[in-house]
Amino acid sequence: MSSNTKTVLLCGVGGQGTILAADLLARAAEESGLDVKVSEIHGMAQRGGAVTTVVRFGDKVQSMIADLGSADCVVSFETTEALRNLPYVKEGGSLFVNDESIKPLPVATGRASMPERDAGAMLIPATELARKAGTTKAANVVLLGALSRALGFPTDVWNRVIAARVPEKYLDVNLEAFKLGASFSAE
Repeated sequence: MSSNTKTVLLCGVGGQGTILAADLLARAAEESGLDVKVSEIHGMAQRGGAVTTVVRFGDKVQSMIADLGSADCVVSFETTEALRNLPYVKEGGSLFVNDESIKPLPVATGRASMPERDAGAMLIPATELARKAGTTKAANVVLLGALSRALGFPTDVWNRVIAARVPEKYLDVNLEAFKLGASFSAE
């Protein structure tokens, strides 16, 4: 593994835009001249099951696999998936989490409880910021905006990648969502 290889794990549930966000991230890395590898794991994505995507980029990426404790950044689209994927964050790594919980059926029916939340995460009100941009469906792009500060890819690269991938009728909303995420401060 090249010493400059970065590993980002994106996790959520089906329908949250995890795969689109991973695609945008991979394209931004590629447009920045880096070698990119992507690995997707789909649970029952159409039914709200877990979806995890690993994006690795650097000068030369040998593998798309992320081992426990190897992710520079974990971006979670909701809190339960953040807790489930917490073991992947490497020491000194970052955890970006949409401050929203989607309760699994056993929790909703009272047969189980949600785990405790305190993992040093940057909690981002991504759904609320996306609503301000124009649609809650852009929460994935808000999270990318927050992540962008940790990666250093130029804003114009992100804007070009979003413009190339997002349908034109949703472009302004997604560009605004990205901007809101990039300017979000947890303080």
